[in-house]
Amino acid sequence: MTRYIFVTGGVASSLGKGIATSALAAILQTRGYKVRIRKFDPYLNVDPGTMSPSQHGEVFVTDDGGETDLDLGHYERFTGVSSQKSDNVTSGQIYQAVIQKERRGDYLGATVQVIPHVTDMIKDYITRNTEDLDFMICEIGGTVGDIEGLPFIEAIRQLGNEFGKNQVLHIYLTLLPYIPSAGELKTKPTQHAVKELLNLGIQPDILLCRSDRPFDEGTRSKIALFCNVPIQNVIAALDVDTIYSVPTRYHQEGFDRQVLKHFGLPNDEKPNMAQWDSIVAKIRNPKETIRIAIVGKYTSHLDSYKSLIEALTHGGIANETRVDLEWIESDRLERVSPRLLLAGADGILIPGGFGERGANGKMIAIQYARENKIPLFGICFGLQMAMVEAARNLLGLKNAGTTEFGPCEDPIVGLMTEWQKDGATEKRHAEGLMGGTMRLGAYPCQIQPGTLAHRVYGETLIHERHRHRYEVNIAYREALEKVGLIFSGMSPDGKLPEIIEYKDHPWFIAVQFHPELKSRPFAPHPLFTSFVKAALIQKRNIVYTTHEGQKECQTA
Repeated sequence: MTRYIFVTGGVASSLGKGIATSALAAILQTRGYKVRIRKFDPYLNVDPGTMSPSQHGEVFVTDDGGETDLDLGHYERFTGVSSQKSDNVTSGQIYQAVIQKERRGDYLGATVQVIPHVTDMIKDYITRNTEDLDFMICEIGGTVGDIEGLPFIEAIRQLGNEFGKNQVLHIYLTLLPYIPSAGELKTKPTQHAVKELLNLGIQPDILLCRSDRPFDEGTRSKIALFCNVPIQNVIAALDVDTIYSVPTRYHQEGFDRQVLKHFGLPNDEKPNMAQWDSIVAKIRNPKETIRIAIVGKYTSHLDSYKSLIEALTHGGIANETRVDLEWIESDRLERVSPRLLLAGADGILIPGGFGERGANGKMIAIQYARENKIPLFGICFGLQMAMVEAARNLLGLKNAGTTEFGPCEDPIVGLMTEWQKDGATEKRHAEGLMGGTMRLGAYPCQIQPGTLAHRVYGETLIHERHRHRYEVNIAYREALEKVGLIFSGMSPDGKLPEIIEYKDHPWFIAVQFHPELKSRPFAPHPLFTSFVKAALIQKRNIVYTTHEGQKECQTA
C-alpha cells in the first residue's frame, strides 16, 4: 500500500519545504522504505523553462528532458533517486490537460469547473505510477492561502477523505519569528497559519516549526494546544550550518518516528545515520580551503546556481576541502582588469547562461585562465564562450561569435535545428516556440582515450544532461585543433562537440552539458572532484603577495 505525505507551508514563503521534504525522504530510505517525491507548483507556466533565473532560480533538468523546479535537485541529492518529468506538476500543466480533454469532448457536455474537474486532474497526477512505492511525498509549492494554490489544497483534502488517516499524512511547515524587542519567539503567526489551513478543510498532523533558535517545552505546549496537534508532533526545524545535517537533526527531533507512528509502522529501531554524519563531519572539518571565482550573470540571485553550488560542495567533500566561492558579475570584467578580480582565485568557473550581456566578460575570464594556467571549468554557455575566445585570440578571427546574439562573420556557435534523440530526429526553427524546445535531458558522449576528460571519467562513454539551444560549429574543428584545442568528447555520430580541453594547460575543461545536475553528496561528480583537486594543486604552487594595493601571484 502506498502512503501519501503532503507537505505544505504557511506564514511565509522560502521556509525550506524542499529541504524538509528531501530530508524526510532520506531518513525513510535509511529505514528501508522506497520513496518518491513530487513537486506541485501553483503558477500557470507549463514548466519553469521560460522563466528568468533571476526570478525563479535555476531550472533543474531531468534525464527524460523535464525542465523542473530547483527543489527536484534537492530531492535527487538527498535520495539518490533520479526524478522524472512527471515529478514536477504545475497549474499550467493541469489546466492544459483539462482544456485538452474538454476540447476532445471527454467531459460529455458537462460544465467544466475547478471542482471536480481540475481537482480530479491534480489527484490523478498525485497518484499516477505509485504502485511500487512505500511513500509518495508531495510538496505543494507556495504558501497556504495564496489564491492560485487553492485547487491543490482542495485536491489533497479530498484525497485525505478518500484514502483515510492510515494512508495520508499532512505536514505543515511554519515559522516562529524571534522579536528582539520582546526577547522571545512568537507563536501567533503559526496559530493563524494553522487556522488558515483549517479553514480549507485540513487539520495538520505534524507541524515543522522553523526557527533561528531552540524553543522550550512551554512554547511547544502552547503550539500544540492552540493548533490541536499532539505535543510530540510539534517538531523543531532549526537553522543549520549545512543542509546535509537536516536529516540527522530531524531524526533527533523524532520526526521520522512520529511519521511512522501515524501510519502504524514500526518506529522503535534506530536508522543508520552514519553516512549523513560522515558527510557533515567532512564539511565541518576540512583539511584545506580553496577559493573558486564564479564568473556569471545571475550572481544577484544565487538560487540561479543552486546545483552548481552544491556540486562544488560535493567536490570539496571528496577532497576534504572547503570551497569558498567568490561571485563575480561577468560584465564587471568588461570594465575592471581581470588581474584585479581574478588574481587570488585557485580556480575559475564559467557557468551556463543565456543572452549577450556579460558574454565578453566571460571570455576575458577564460582568456585570463588560459594564459595564466589557472584551472578553468566551463559549463554549457561557458564552453561556447571558450570556443569563441579561442577563435578570436588564437585563430585571429576577430569577428567570430555566436548567432544567439545575431548574424556574425564567423559563427563559431549557431542555432541547432536538427539532432537525434532516442533514435528519432528532433527538429527546431528560430521562429518556433520557446518552451521545451531546447536539447533537453540525458544524451550520450564519446570520450577520446588519453585525454584529461578520459582520466577524469575513467570511461569512454558517458551520459550527461543538457539544456541549450545553440551548438558549436564543427566546421571550425580542424583549425582550432591546430592551435592546441582538443575535442575530447563528441556525440556518438561525431557531429556535436561535448567536451573541449587544452593539451598545454594543467586543467582546462569546458563541457556543453550540465554535470552539476548529476552530482550528489555521496557520489560527487568526477568533473567537480577533479576541478577542486586541480585548484588545490594550483594553490599549493602559488604564493600570493600584495604590491601597491594589487593582488599578484608568483610561482612558489
